[in-house]
Amino acid sequence: MPYDRSWMGYGIVGALETGGIALVVGIVVYGLLRAFARGSGWSHGKELAVAYAFAVVLSAGQDLWDLFYFNMAPLQSLTLLKLKLAAVHDPDAIGLRVFFEFVGALLGVCIGWAMFSGGLKKLFASLRQP
Repeated sequence: MPYDRSWMGYGIVGALETGGIALVVGIVVYGLLRAFARGSGWSHGKELAVAYAFAVVLSAGQDLWDLFYFNMAPLQSLTLLKLKLAAVHDPDAIGLRVFFEFVGALLGVCIGWAMFSGGLKKLFASLRQP
Protein backbone atom coordinates (compact mmCIF):
# COMPACT_ATOMS: atom_id res chain seq x y z
CA MET A 1 0.00 0.00 0.00
CA PRO A 2 1.64 3.26 -1.02
CA TYR A 3 1.64 5.44 2.07
CA ASP A 4 4.09 7.88 3.65
CA ARG A 5 6.72 5.87 5.50
CA SER A 6 8.86 8.74 6.75
CA TRP A 7 7.70 8.11 10.33
CA MET A 8 8.73 4.44 10.26
CA GLY A 9 11.86 3.00 11.77
CA TYR A 10 14.68 1.24 10.00
CA GLY A 11 15.66 -2.42 10.02
CA ILE A 12 13.77 -4.76 12.33
CA VAL A 13 11.79 -1.92 13.91
CA GLY A 14 10.37 -0.85 10.53
CA ALA A 15 9.66 -4.47 9.64
CA LEU A 16 7.71 -4.97 12.87
CA GLU A 17 5.75 -1.78 12.19
CA THR A 18 4.82 -2.88 8.68
CA GLY A 19 3.92 -6.32 10.03
CA GLY A 20 1.59 -4.68 12.55
CA ILE A 21 -0.04 -2.64 9.80
CA ALA A 22 -0.48 -5.80 7.73
CA LEU A 23 -2.05 -7.55 10.74
CA VAL A 24 -4.67 -4.83 11.09
CA VAL A 25 -5.28 -4.85 7.33
CA GLY A 26 -5.79 -8.62 7.44
CA ILE A 27 -8.38 -8.37 10.21
CA VAL A 28 -10.29 -5.59 8.43
CA VAL A 29 -10.16 -7.31 5.04
CA TYR A 30 -11.45 -10.60 6.45
CA GLY A 31 -14.23 -8.79 8.31
CA LEU A 32 -15.33 -6.95 5.17
CA LEU A 33 -15.10 -10.07 3.03
CA ARG A 34 -17.08 -12.05 5.59
CA ALA A 35 -19.79 -9.37 5.59
CA PHE A 36 -20.05 -9.30 1.78
CA ALA A 37 -19.73 -13.06 1.15
CA ARG A 38 -21.92 -14.28 4.00
CA GLY A 39 -24.81 -15.49 1.88
CA SER A 40 -22.79 -16.78 -1.07
CA GLY A 41 -21.99 -20.16 0.48
CA TRP A 42 -18.21 -19.85 0.45
CA SER A 43 -16.22 -22.31 2.53
CA HIS A 44 -13.87 -21.11 5.26
CA GLY A 45 -10.89 -22.04 3.12
CA LYS A 46 -12.05 -19.91 0.21
CA GLU A 47 -12.76 -16.96 2.51
CA LEU A 48 -9.33 -17.26 4.13
CA ALA A 49 -7.51 -17.55 0.80
CA VAL A 50 -9.24 -14.60 -0.83
CA ALA A 51 -8.88 -12.44 2.29
CA TYR A 52 -5.17 -13.30 2.53
CA ALA A 53 -4.58 -12.46 -1.13
CA PHE A 54 -6.32 -9.09 -0.75
CA ALA A 55 -4.50 -8.35 2.53
CA VAL A 56 -1.10 -9.08 0.96
CA VAL A 57 -1.84 -6.95 -2.08
CA LEU A 58 -3.03 -4.05 0.08
CA SER A 59 -0.36 -4.16 2.76
CA ALA A 60 2.74 -5.46 0.95
CA GLY A 61 2.03 -4.38 -2.61
CA GLN A 62 4.43 -1.45 -2.81
CA ASP A 63 7.34 -3.19 -1.09
CA LEU A 64 6.75 -6.35 -3.09
CA TRP A 65 6.77 -4.36 -6.32
CA ASP A 66 9.99 -2.57 -5.33
CA LEU A 67 11.63 -5.89 -4.45
CA PHE A 68 10.58 -7.36 -7.80
CA TYR A 69 11.68 -4.24 -9.67
CA PHE A 70 15.17 -4.16 -8.16
CA ASN A 71 15.69 -7.83 -8.95
CA MET A 72 14.23 -7.99 -12.47
CA ALA A 73 14.35 -4.57 -14.11
CA PRO A 74 17.46 -3.76 -16.11
CA LEU A 75 18.96 -0.62 -14.62
CA GLN A 76 21.13 0.92 -17.30
CA SER A 77 22.90 3.55 -15.26
CA LEU A 78 24.11 4.21 -11.75
CA THR A 79 22.17 7.48 -11.71
CA LEU A 80 18.89 5.66 -12.40
CA LEU A 81 19.65 3.16 -9.63
CA LYS A 82 20.37 5.96 -7.15
CA LEU A 83 17.15 7.70 -8.15
CA LYS A 84 15.06 4.54 -7.69
CA LEU A 85 16.71 3.70 -4.35
CA ALA A 86 16.11 7.22 -3.05
CA ALA A 87 12.37 6.74 -3.54
CA VAL A 88 12.32 3.61 -1.31
CA HIS A 89 12.21 3.87 2.47
CA ASP A 90 15.02 1.72 3.94
CA PRO A 91 16.04 -0.29 0.87
CA ASP A 92 18.47 -2.35 3.00
CA ALA A 93 15.62 -4.11 4.84
CA ILE A 94 13.05 -4.35 2.05
CA GLY A 95 13.12 -8.17 2.06
CA LEU A 96 12.62 -8.25 5.84
CA ARG A 97 9.68 -5.86 5.55
CA VAL A 98 8.05 -7.98 2.84
CA PHE A 99 8.45 -11.11 4.98
CA PHE A 100 6.88 -9.43 8.01
CA GLU A 101 4.05 -8.07 5.86
CA PHE A 102 3.29 -11.59 4.60
CA VAL A 103 3.33 -13.00 8.14
CA GLY A 104 1.32 -10.07 9.53
CA ALA A 105 -1.35 -10.46 6.84
CA LEU A 106 -1.57 -14.20 7.56
CA LEU A 107 -1.94 -13.66 11.30
CA GLY A 108 -4.47 -10.87 10.72
CA VAL A 109 -6.65 -13.03 8.51
CA CYS A 110 -6.47 -15.90 11.02
CA ILE A 111 -7.39 -13.59 13.91
CA GLY A 112 -10.21 -12.13 11.80
CA TRP A 113 -11.47 -15.64 11.07
CA ALA A 114 -11.41 -16.48 14.77
CA MET A 115 -13.23 -13.25 15.65
CA PHE A 116 -15.87 -13.03 12.92
CA SER A 117 -16.71 -16.64 12.08
CA GLY A 118 -17.25 -17.84 15.62
CA GLY A 119 -14.10 -19.96 15.65
CA LEU A 120 -12.80 -18.29 18.81
CA LYS A 121 -16.11 -18.88 20.60
CA LYS A 122 -16.05 -22.56 19.59
CA LEU A 123 -12.43 -22.87 20.72
CA PHE A 124 -13.17 -21.43 24.17
CA ALA A 125 -16.28 -23.60 24.49
CA SER A 126 -14.27 -26.73 23.73
CA LEU A 127 -11.63 -25.77 26.29
CA ARG A 128 -14.19 -25.38 29.07
CA GLN A 129 -15.74 -28.82 28.59
CA PRO A 130 -13.74 -31.75 29.95
